[in-house]
Amino acid sequence: MTILDKITEQKAIEVAAAKAKISIDDLEKSDFFLRKTNSLVVSLSAENSTGIIAEHKRKSPSKGIINDQVSVENVTQGYAIAGAAGLSVLTDTDFFGGLKEDLHKARIANPSTPILRKDFMIDEYQIYEAKAWGADVILLIAACLSPVQIKDFSKKAHDLGLEVLLEIHDQEELDRSPLEYVDIVGVNNRNLKNFAENNVNASLALAEKIPANIIKISESCISQPETINLLKSVGYKGFLIGETFMKDANPGTKLAEFIAKI
Repeated sequence: MTILDKITEQKAIEVAAAKAKISIDDLEKSDFFLRKTNSLVVSLSAENSTGIIAEHKRKSPSKGIINDQVSVENVTQGYAIAGAAGLSVLTDTDFFGGLKEDLHKARIANPSTPILRKDFMIDEYQIYEAKAWGADVILLIAACLSPVQIKDFSKKAHDLGLEVLLEIHDQEELDRSPLEYVDIVGVNNRNLKNFAENNVNASLALAEKIPANIIKISESCISQPETINLLKSVGYKGFLIGETFMKDANPGTKLAEFIAKI
């Protein structure tokens, strides 16, 4: 069983428990559910955009604890002040140390910055959760979804006013993924089945394969400003980075220093 298999197996248990506790009707009554969402596509496409989607992440299956000593409010506000085009907030608890409250807090602290709910979406119910918790964008991971799920989930997200980031790792995942309702395609440079690789070769290999009408971003394994410039040169508009900043005692300051070097 791969790490991704373990995560999705646990996620199914979590979703079943959540459904039993909170109905979709209840989620739709959330204050956040009625808010007008912010567009990550618009933010990434802006002429002066840094393109950086900065992530709040306490730990990961491959790295263990990265930084659990800073508040999500301070981290995300620091990112926004430094110039992040968007924010990514982990809500998976068992494997990444995230909480739904993290998304709530990040939303309140950053009302006008696009926020991605970073989690493993396996059920339509989670899309309603994302909207109710204050997200603007959901993540769909091709490696753990069927083509039918990708299409249905992305359409449902659009129906709820959310944008969709579809994450792929290789050509096969791109080829089998329906993109009709996908706003952004993200290439994860790290294989989620084994959390291997420490380079951006996957992004470079797929740069010309992703349809030109879809915003493309590169995720993971980005630690040097020079890498941003390389990825920009092959058409990437966004760069999802977490660990590089979260390893620092002040992630927002680390991001500001990083941006100054691009």
